[in-house]
Amino acid sequence: MANVLEVVAAVIQDGDQFLVCRRRAGKAAGGRWEFPGGKVEHGESAADALRREIQEELAIDIRVTGQLTTDDTLVGDLVIRLTCLHAELDGPRPIESTDHDSLVWVAADDLAQLDWAEPDLPAVRLLIASGT
Repeated sequence: MANVLEVVAAVIQDGDQFLVCRRRAGKAAGGRWEFPGGKVEHGESAADALRREIQEELAIDIRVTGQLTTDDTLVGDLVIRLTCLHAELDGPRPIESTDHDSLVWVAADDLAQLDWAEPDLPAVRLLIASGT
């Protein structure tokens, strides 16, 4: 049986744009795009983990407004269980990231043009299908 890694990601929308981040080279899925987030620690709710991770990585505060999706992706012998939560900025847009080499705001119509990390694809497909 595969080990399960619980992770969360923020689908942060500002106007008609979404925040997407490119993973640094040398990291797993380096050079690919993802929604920002990270691992859920033992005893943490998904929303609490996401607020903590976004503060650590992007030095911003967010308001979690709901859940988009939870999907499992098998990577080797590891199941990545990614919960994507809708979020809004609670302050200015982020300027830099500790885990990414690029932060970009992208319209929903342009999401399909990016080379996404595999675990984020189900959320991307939902956003494109909804025309959000």
